[in-house]
Amino acid sequence: MTSGKRVTWWARVAGAAVLLFAALFAVGRFDLLPGPGDLFEEDTHDRSGPALLKSLQDISRYDAASGNFQVVVDLEKDARFLPDAIRGTRTLYVGAGTVDAYVDLGKIGQDDVVDDDDRTAASLELPHARLGEPALDADRSYAVSKQRGLLDRLGDFFSDNPSSERAVQRLAVRHIADAAEESGLTARAEKNTTSMLDGLLRSLGFKEVKVTYGHA
Repeated sequence: MTSGKRVTWWARVAGAAVLLFAALFAVGRFDLLPGPGDLFEEDTHDRSGPALLKSLQDISRYDAASGNFQVVVDLEKDARFLPDAIRGTRTLYVGAGTVDAYVDLGKIGQDDVVDDDDRTAASLELPHARLGEPALDADRSYAVSKQRGLLDRLGDFFSDNPSSERAVQRLAVRHIADAAEESGLTARAEKNTTSMLDGLLRSLGFKEVKVTYGHA
């Protein structure tokens, strides 16, 4: 009787071991359970709603030139009576963006286009080229470093948006706009517009084309 019980006990242990081995093999073979790396793996889900059309606008301008700009913004904010280690921030930010220069062809009136009776010569007076709004490129703009005092770190910890860079971004846009003003981009836009209109009108049979800029 004792020998039979021992055989039955060992048989149960052996059977359980076989089942456990088979289960572990199936888990490893078919990835039925997540591994250590899978536990910390992130899944990305885009639950954004559809884009809504807010308005439509007709565009009559000719974008004749575009400039790429980059600026390093060094923005420091200090507290008057506290050391920087307690209260203060300093951010180094590389801002990259583009500015377009355009000529508004929608402002051309009938009196601004003159051609002769034979339709061989044409004269056009256009408004001066203007600069568009700077467009900051998020993919090429980044913060190099950000130093913060103790109180600022605590404020960021309890803030809903601790990594806000709106102040340096606005400053980068302002510097890019200033650089575009001094770059001669509008002069290049007027030259390109003249070349475009000259080629267009000559393809229509005009032999003499004169383009000037002046009216608002």
